[in-house]
Amino acid sequence: MLTRDNFTGPWAGLPVAWTDDDQFDEETYRADVARCCEAGIPGVYTAGTSGEFYAAEFDEWHAIARATVEECHAGSPPAMIGCSSTYTRGAVLRAAAAAELGADAVQVALPFWMETADDQVVPFFAEVAAAVGDLPLSIYETSRAKKLLTLDQHRAVKEAVPTYLMVKSTAGIGTTPEGCRSLAEIVNVFVGEGLWPTLGPCGATGCCSAMVYWNPRLVLAMWELLQQQDWEGLQKACAPADALHTFLGERYAPHGFTDTAYDRMGGRATGFLKTSLRNRAPYIAPTEQDVEDWRQWCRENFPEMLKL
Repeated sequence: MLTRDNFTGPWAGLPVAWTDDDQFDEETYRADVARCCEAGIPGVYTAGTSGEFYAAEFDEWHAIARATVEECHAGSPPAMIGCSSTYTRGAVLRAAAAAELGADAVQVALPFWMETADDQVVPFFAEVAAAVGDLPLSIYETSRAKKLLTLDQHRAVKEAVPTYLMVKSTAGIGTTPEGCRSLAEIVNVFVGEGLWPTLGPCGATGCCSAMVYWNPRLVLAMWELLQQQDWEGLQKACAPADALHTFLGERYAPHGFTDTAYDRMGGRATGFLKTSLRNRAPYIAPTEQDVEDWRQWCRENFPEMLKL
């Protein structure tokens, strides 16, 4: 059972493998999950943005969730399933199905097509939590949901949902030192590895990571430095990764790349993932040339990234 003590670390937020005819490539995806388990990654997570929850029908989402849970439970790490939807019932149905499949936690963002009213924030998370019983709940806080929660709203959700254990803060108060410190008194705060040197001293305890399946060895070493509270060493370890992310943003953001394009490109560039480069249209997918350009930059600037 996940608790605040062990719901920590760099969890792998995996992309989904798709075939050339745009079907779920279950064999390849299961092998990627198993590879994460064998590498000692603390947890595996899918159906977030990199997992393209927004581009999967319910039956596809269910097959992906089942494969994730089964492969994790055949190994050792826990599995968290994203259950976000554009409406409450959609999120509730996914959460209930994830619980039935044996997921160890569920994650959900606020409905994102139309902004959720303030007085509906707590009821929304309470309804999702009610569908999964004692299963831990994680909130995916993202600007794509059109609303960022206040500290008081996080407190109100925690009061209504005691199983609210973790927030994935890609935006909002969790990404600032003062906000992270206050939020960490309520729940575990996950932020990107690049923020660990700054927000680790403020209570950040993990991340939903892409880089951990680009190179598990490097990210698990960063995680060890965070646990040791070696902030100077962590800053030094994060510097080349920060430079890589800067390169990727400058090179590929103008092409319209989204999260899943970057993340599957990195996993393929190092060779740790076997997933497809293909992601679902209309969103731009990387090419083999993009992968080679990624590798070439690392050869010249960050060779350790290519050493698995």
